[in-house]
Amino acid sequence: MLSFFKKIFGNYDFGPMIAEINSYEAKLRNLTLEELRTYSSGLKNQVRTGAALDSVLAEAFALIRETSRRTLGQRHFDVQLMGGIALHQGKIVEMLTGEGKTLAATAPAYLNALTGRGVHVITVNDYLARRDTVWMGQIYRALGLSVGCLTHESAYLYDPAYVQENPKSEILNPKLQIPNEKDKERDILGGFKVVQDFLRPVSRKEAYLAHITYGTNHEFGFDYLRDNLAYSLDQQVQARDGKVMNFAIIDEVDSILIDEARTPLIIAAPDTESSEFYKIMSRAVARLEPEVDYTVDEKLKHVSILEGGIDKIEKMFNIKNIYAPENFRLVHYLEESLKAKSLFHRDKNYVVKPARNALHSDAGGNNEVIIVDEFTGRLMHGRRYSGGLHQAIEAKEGVKVMQESRTFAQITIQNYFRLYEKVAGMTGTAQTSAEEFDKVYKLEVVSIPSNKPMIRKNLPDLIYKNTEAKFRALIEEVKNRHLEGQPVLIGTASIEGNEFMSAMLGKAGIPHEILNAKNHEREGAIIAQAGRLAAVTVATNMAGRGVDIILGGNPPDSEEAEKIKELGGLHVIGTDRHEARRIDNQLRGRSGRQGDPGSSQFFLSLEDDLLRIFGGEKIKSLMETFNLPEDQPIESQLVTKVVNEAQKKVEGFNFDARKHLLEYDDVLNKQRTAVYKKRQELLKKGASPEVLSMLDILWMNYLEELEALRESVGMRAYGQHEPLVEYRRESYILYKEMMARFDSWLQEWSQAQINADRTQKNAEIKINKQEVFPRQSAFSQLNSAPNFTADKIGRNDPCPCGAKHPDGRPMKYKKCHGKNV
Repeated sequence: MLSFFKKIFGNYDFGPMIAEINSYEAKLRNLTLEELRTYSSGLKNQVRTGAALDSVLAEAFALIRETSRRTLGQRHFDVQLMGGIALHQGKIVEMLTGEGKTLAATAPAYLNALTGRGVHVITVNDYLARRDTVWMGQIYRALGLSVGCLTHESAYLYDPAYVQENPKSEILNPKLQIPNEKDKERDILGGFKVVQDFLRPVSRKEAYLAHITYGTNHEFGFDYLRDNLAYSLDQQVQARDGKVMNFAIIDEVDSILIDEARTPLIIAAPDTESSEFYKIMSRAVARLEPEVDYTVDEKLKHVSILEGGIDKIEKMFNIKNIYAPENFRLVHYLEESLKAKSLFHRDKNYVVKPARNALHSDAGGNNEVIIVDEFTGRLMHGRRYSGGLHQAIEAKEGVKVMQESRTFAQITIQNYFRLYEKVAGMTGTAQTSAEEFDKVYKLEVVSIPSNKPMIRKNLPDLIYKNTEAKFRALIEEVKNRHLEGQPVLIGTASIEGNEFMSAMLGKAGIPHEILNAKNHEREGAIIAQAGRLAAVTVATNMAGRGVDIILGGNPPDSEEAEKIKELGGLHVIGTDRHEARRIDNQLRGRSGRQGDPGSSQFFLSLEDDLLRIFGGEKIKSLMETFNLPEDQPIESQLVTKVVNEAQKKVEGFNFDARKHLLEYDDVLNKQRTAVYKKRQELLKKGASPEVLSMLDILWMNYLEELEALRESVGMRAYGQHEPLVEYRRESYILYKEMMARFDSWLQEWSQAQINADRTQKNAEIKINKQEVFPRQSAFSQLNSAPNFTADKIGRNDPCPCGAKHPDGRPMKYKKCHGKNV
């Protein structure tokens, strides 16, 4: 057994620790739930009085397992405890889909929460954050820990006593009727259904003060940025005893730390009304022809305008040189409009939907452009492309072009999670990105064995000459398996492909469920029932869906499940190969969970983007050599090798893009940390909002200067200058100038405040004297003549005292101080 663990974990031998955890099981079985809670309080006191977490790990893990068995009806497998140990040690855990990562995370989350410093469990969407809070919350609650939840617009605490208004029940397997009781509904359907009754609305600060807080990476990251824009300590939500970032467990860690790491988190606000030139330029660019007026590099995702295109644009706008200094804004509109036309496609990169606050849709006026996450297929509400690209897409789609914005604060996903003292992650697909996890985050990947042997059959790819032949064969395959009763899951790479697949199934008379970003509200329910007899489900990328497909449905029908196993289990079909191998593996991983039978196969064509751009010529020449008919696919190891090579190329490009982004943000990160530290010190000192506002304005202007600097240093590569070196040097100079301006302003402002206070104080003294000696003061002002020499002042001259009549005329000396002379 020990050699087995060493083989799996290398230098890490978790065998003795698992044995120690198991040794507590018999003792804990005899305790009541109340006694388990008391036991938990004892562990909490040990930790808070100085005991190391490792010294109580075995007891804590055994306690969470027993409590889970009592409350949830699920007992952690030994392999789940192994995963929990690795998570506690700050590693990335690779566990196959269906092995119970959500439950595995409860052990390290509970152990680290004993410190009282907070544990953040990061999920990929609001749905999973709410689901896991309710589903796992009962375990933590039974042991005396509080559980919070963050979503895009709300915050909650897990509270079994809370009852929402107008509760709804949703039982989706008609063969099994479950009593409409919250607790039973939560325990049986909790793997996919959020029982909102258990979530009590609270402030975000309350949610952060919980022992364990679930939420998305966006919510945690944006709250960090918002806290550093707050104008009082009371407005900050993340702070806890002066320490913010303790321990983060990241679910679907590859999706968050890799796929989403190319786009920084940005807080921006409207600046000026968007120019009508976005609309005008969009119409102009629509008249340009690819390869004649501009070229598109699909590998690098770059578009370049040619001389012919420049000539056409200059004629349209009646200008001699669009690149003249006075036309620099036109160049910006042109570049963004070309990107919007050539590189960003509706129902793939984004969707157009009625705005959330719109009551109806009219000619695009109440519609909005919403980004689609290319890796998960989900809508990214509230996120916008930067640099005018989003406005260019809005103009292209004929919807309202929103205001351009100015960046107030930003941070990359990489640098946000570097703020934590300890980070761990879990996913079903980590080994293909192990190098990046190590180089960027210093995180080691540990593969955990499955609880039961994996027996899924991964069939070789089938590659057809064209898309039409591919889909004909695919529909025929689905039809045959559906008639036999075998459940089929079809994965597509885009919403467009998803809807096309659905239309073809409809024509073939095959009933099916469809899941994409347009109907994601029911995603949990759809996925949960994808394992039922004869079910056909079409879904966009399955990464981060977080719901198991159980044979026989959820809750399962045992007779139905056995029949499906005899048919071969769930069959997964991929209609495209994704740019990242991990995404394909996640799709495959939906089949064959927990030792179930299953199978998977990809149907491809030479017209698919991946093969067309990165490797189609090799396969095309092979097909021509063998002179295969259109409906005859290629099925060979050579084909699979070419596809894998193409994916590795794309992964390399994307890795370089993320690395490039991080290298530049690392420069900014040091400066951002220093500015936020200074700002926090000013907040604690009770600085005036005027001071904080000035620092924010200077920082905002500095971010804009850095953006312009990045563009300019990129051109210096042509002069044999290293752009990153130039960026580091010049950004440092700009940063020092910014801080010098702030210090100078602060000094002047402080002196002005001192002077103002002194003037106010003198005025108060003068007023006080008048209150103490009112008659003397009045008499002195009215009757005491200055020491004038009468023979030097004419009686009709203006009085030297400066007195004036009500109409503004100077008062004569004889009418003023000289009337008694």
